[in-house]
Amino acid sequence: MTVWQSSGKRRKIDRVRILLVEDDPRVAGFVAKGLREQTYAVDLAGDGEYALYLASVNEYDLIVLDVMLPVKDGYTVCRDLRSGGVRIPILMLTARGSIDDRVTGLDSGADDYLSKPFDFKELLARLRALLRRAAIFRPQVVEIADLSLNTGSHAVARAGRAVSLTAKEYALLEFLMLNEGRVVGREQIAQHVWDENFDPFSNVIDVYIKRLRAKIDAGSPRRLIHTRRGEGYLLAAGEIAIEKSCDD
Repeated sequence: MTVWQSSGKRRKIDRVRILLVEDDPRVAGFVAKGLREQTYAVDLAGDGEYALYLASVNEYDLIVLDVMLPVKDGYTVCRDLRSGGVRIPILMLTARGSIDDRVTGLDSGADDYLSKPFDFKELLARLRALLRRAAIFRPQVVEIADLSLNTGSHAVARAGRAVSLTAKEYALLEFLMLNEGRVVGREQIAQHVWDENFDPFSNVIDVYIKRLRAKIDAGSPRRLIHTRRGEGYLLAAGEIAIEKSCDD
């Protein structure tokens, strides 16, 4: 078991954001719902042209790409992405599962290929494998002061007491913990915890921060979630973080 504890030297870790390119609304809804329940942020594209546009304006960690798409098919999208210098992992998800189809997909630049119908657990396992290859490392257990979080089971505990969180509360807490001691702004939180449908003018992030504080910090002598006015939020332990923070 890997335990991630407070340390002064480590690289920045963001949450995983996935672009799902699927023109079947039923399949897209099913896959997106399942991925979001695993705390991934998911953007949807229903055709190849829109997928290329989203990939050009957003930073994704992984693309799940159907082959049979309107406007531009998945093979063309994959080739265009690779020729444009995009090197993030691409998983092709399609009903065309013959050997020739798989070879064509891999030769187009895809990193993996999964045929429909598929078991969602297998899809998740393949995504995890691709993310590992891309060196997006999420430790199994994160510990900061007396707060612990298990990225596999999504179990959270403070001073040994289990803390019950909703899926979105968990996603926000995990993002803050993986960026321990680093101020993250509202835009970063929106990009990695929510998705393209997030309203930047809403106070949803503030509401969720308040909920987390009530569940994580309430009753504890040490506050871990801090506000840096005009900048964002950070989760950190120690006197330095508290002195530099301006908490609500």
